Amino acid sequence: MALVRILVDGYSLLHKWPELAPGKARFSAAARDELVQKLTLYRDAVGTPLTIVFDGANQDIRLSTVDSTPQVEILYSRAGQTADQIIERVAHRMAPYGEILAVTDDFAERDTVIAMGGLASSCYNFIQTVEDALGGVAEDVTEYNRRERMRFQRPP
Repeated sequence: MALVRILVDGYSLLHKWPELAPGKARFSAAARDELVQKLTLYRDAVGTPLTIVFDGANQDIRLSTVDSTPQVEILYSRAGQTADQIIERVAHRMAPYGEILAVTDDFAERDTVIAMGGLASSCYNFIQTVEDALGGVAEDVTEYNRRERMRFQRPP
């Protein structure tokens, strides 16, 4: 089956990615927004929709400046609910449509998603995947721009 959605435990990934939003608190709206923007670029590169789930216990969760879209969905858990529970529920409901990939460093969560027929990735591995994909896109754009400049140069 094809990969139909990537489910990301937002704070788990944010805590493992110190190069993202340096100097900003990991639970801040600015750090969340930077994560969402980076993952939006990744989604644009690979074409697989993402759902980023944040634990909603933080008081400033609604201060995010990035809007949720069908392609990059941003969810916040309610009081008494965890991001893990939302990821499990979505993985279960999406199983008939294809495989999902859960990104988290919670071993129990990864095992649960795998038991439902999904795939799981550690945050470190996913960060490497994102950086590799975005690096490849940057190289492609550089090469395209070089070819276009050459195309419009006057012959000697």
